[in-house]
Amino acid sequence: MSTSEIIETCTRMAWHADQREWDRLSAVFADEVTLDYTSLNGGEPAVLTPRQIIEAWSATLGGFDATQHLVTNHLVDIDGDRAVCTAAFQATHRLADPHGAPLWTLGGTYRFDLARTAGGWRITGVVMTATWADGNRNLPALAAART
Repeated sequence: MSTSEIIETCTRMAWHADQREWDRLSAVFADEVTLDYTSLNGGEPAVLTPRQIIEAWSATLGGFDATQHLVTNHLVDIDGDRAVCTAAFQATHRLADPHGAPLWTLGGTYRFDLARTAGGWRITGVVMTATWADGNRNLPALAAART
């Protein structure tokens, strides 16, 4: 069974983003990925290429002094060459801010949709559902302005 490979693929998404390993991040994604961050930002889910995801994330996450995305309590369901991995997350974002707190922490769940490819499991969709937040909500805008 490929449960551990699926969990590792999902974990690598968070790890490579936090480590700013943008070149390695693309390897976890399929050619097209549906990203749904509407619970946080509103709007509609977006279908993006790995390059577009990396450009967007590096422009925002890259502006923070540090980030740490902890992803845990993985539940994996496999159906042939498709899988769904749900997990809890806590994401802490740090940026020195002379006018507010330096941390913004977000918690909730991820739903990863994956497909088995010749190169291994790849993420085809991510639904992030934010259920709580604490700290300075202005930090993402300040981080984006830095890059």
